[in-house]
Amino acid sequence: MKHFFSIIGGMGTIATESYVRLINHRVKITKDQDYLNYCLVNDAQIPDRTAYIKDHSKPNFFYDLKDDIEGQAKLNPDFFVMPCNTAHYFYDDLAALTDIPFLHMMRIAVHNFVDNYPDEKKIGLIATEGSIYDHLYADEIAKVGREVELGGPEIQPMVNELIYSDIKEKGIVDHDLYHKILKTMHDKYGCNVILLGCTELSLAQEKAPDHPYNVVDPQSIIADVSIELALKIRNGMDPKEACQKYLY
Repeated sequence: MKHFFSIIGGMGTIATESYVRLINHRVKITKDQDYLNYCLVNDAQIPDRTAYIKDHSKPNFFYDLKDDIEGQAKLNPDFFVMPCNTAHYFYDDLAALTDIPFLHMMRIAVHNFVDNYPDEKKIGLIATEGSIYDHLYADEIAKVGREVELGGPEIQPMVNELIYSDIKEKGIVDHDLYHKILKTMHDKYGCNVILLGCTELSLAQEKAPDHPYNVVDPQSIIADVSIELALKIRNGMDPKEACQKYLY
């Protein structure tokens, strides 16, 4: 297969399915051959990312990702994409394993926020405890001169319930709970824009978009970037040249 990219997924599987669905439905097609070429690694056995980030005695998820990336690198994809925010904890180590461009979903999302909301000095962040604990998004937001708002102690339990109890365990999206989280971040904590720092939250946005709040959805953004790059490369652009604008 020529001109394909590799998706490092399975974190979790339903969220990865959402990303694949987005790229399949957003690419403009008139025939089967217009769809994108990609290899999907849905490694559902990768250990829990938040558990390890908060407690290094738990299974380290780096080695599973290392195996996946090294295996895919042998196929020489045009670029890598990893639709899991929290897994970017090991981004630098993983990107160092290969010369193939490796998109950083979190950085791309933060720069998208700056480009689309240049007058907003802060952004609300809802994410896994792992991402928040290790400041994965907070550090990227600080790099672009913006502030992050995490809300009060009532926010994380609601976010955890939505991500783990509903989506990961039951495979459902609680529309009302998702909207309640957004409303609380907006009304109580003054967040005009809210960043969805977990792909399960991106799935919630896909399934329950009927709300008035401004969100930055990294999975939606990386889906659009994946399509853009794949088509440029298919049309003859060098992969490294095509990806360069997104390697912040």
